[in-house]
Amino acid sequence: MNAADLGLPVDVPSTALFTDQYELTMLQAALRGGTADRRSVFEVFTRRLPEGRRYGVVAGTGRVLDAVENFRFDAGVLGFLRERGIVDEPTLAWLADYRFGGDVWGYPEGEVYFPGSPILRVEGSFAECVLLETVILSILNHDSAIAAAASRMSAAAGDRRLIEMGARRTHELAAVAAARAAYVGGFSSTSDLAAGFRYGIPTVGTSAHAFTLLHDTERDAFRAQVESLGRGTTLLVDTYDVAEAVRAAVEIAGPELGAVRIDSGDLLLVAHRVRQQLDELGARDTRIVVTSDLDEYAIASLAAAPVDAYGVGTRLVTGSGHPTCSMVYKLVARAESADPKAPLRSVAKKSLGGKMSVGGRKWAARRAGADGVAEAEVVGTGPVPAELADRQLLVELVKGGEVVAREPLDAARDRHLAALGRLPMSAIQLSRGEPVIPTEYV
Repeated sequence: MNAADLGLPVDVPSTALFTDQYELTMLQAALRGGTADRRSVFEVFTRRLPEGRRYGVVAGTGRVLDAVENFRFDAGVLGFLRERGIVDEPTLAWLADYRFGGDVWGYPEGEVYFPGSPILRVEGSFAECVLLETVILSILNHDSAIAAAASRMSAAAGDRRLIEMGARRTHELAAVAAARAAYVGGFSSTSDLAAGFRYGIPTVGTSAHAFTLLHDTERDAFRAQVESLGRGTTLLVDTYDVAEAVRAAVEIAGPELGAVRIDSGDLLLVAHRVRQQLDELGARDTRIVVTSDLDEYAIASLAAAPVDAYGVGTRLVTGSGHPTCSMVYKLVARAESADPKAPLRSVAKKSLGGKMSVGGRKWAARRAGADGVAEAEVVGTGPVPAELADRQLLVELVKGGEVVAREPLDAARDRHLAALGRLPMSAIQLSRGEPVIPTEYV
């Protein structure tokens, strides 16, 4: 059985209330006004990347598909809406039968995106599409922010492993989503067991300082851990004196000791000293894991250090300073009726302050040079130019209300690595800059 089929070990019976009240009041007004059935197209996009970022990462698509499938108004939810007087009885009757029956197209999970990229396109009646706005945005904004931070950290780490360990720094359910997004962005494992249970992500973990402090001596703690977990375990060596701890660790576990973890101090200096000491003690294959408030810049600064893996928590699960992607969900086209043959009319908000939108049902393609490296994100509403026909980015995710593109999480992870490899090399620079390729509208 796929672990994802088991569901979260947390009682979340429906995603229907993961929404804002005005979605339901708009629905009521549209039902009464006779416009609820109008065929509509909504798109998710961002007007800009977080300051200094050169690309974004699409993450959370699989969770969006789960949320759409589970968007149901059961008796308890309807009772809550009735008790609060949020919508009237005709609207409650409509919600009781709600099932999304439209189509969803989007960038596949793990793909990169840029300002204006139509990351997700939701098509159906106004009524069925408008209800999904909040839950879609909450998932994509959170997960894509985490995945982008993870991607930058992964680029800085090179071929060294990254461990997600931020569960204690965020909401318990957000921690599971963050671990998933981090895995898409290049992390190799997580400390969060709920994420391992729900998504099959490899889990790791051995001991904290509390375990050492529990024992009368550090040697007693190491001995107990090795006897229980084996010589391949990871021993935490910075509770007291690092040099003495490394010596004790090798004496107790032998040269087969799996790893030592350093969680404080000048990590660059300490890592060099520990590596030299391990080698002198014959533990040449023992790895060094470092933790302690790391981000992509700290990881990059340790590139010359003899480090084998990084454990990252707070900065990862908060998007390394950018906890949202500022994605929006906008109506871009609508028909005069529910007739599938009725022509779509482009619509767009017009306002000052940089919040203007581009109307029309859009396609997107990534133009590349002769070397295969991306040159521009091309977004259009008319016919797709012949030279871009095989470079289109949107794929069908939901057809007639049925999910048609569910995939293993590793597929998204592999896709991201491939997508990043097709961008200009400057994409992975940590210095501040503009998006690595421009967005062109045609």
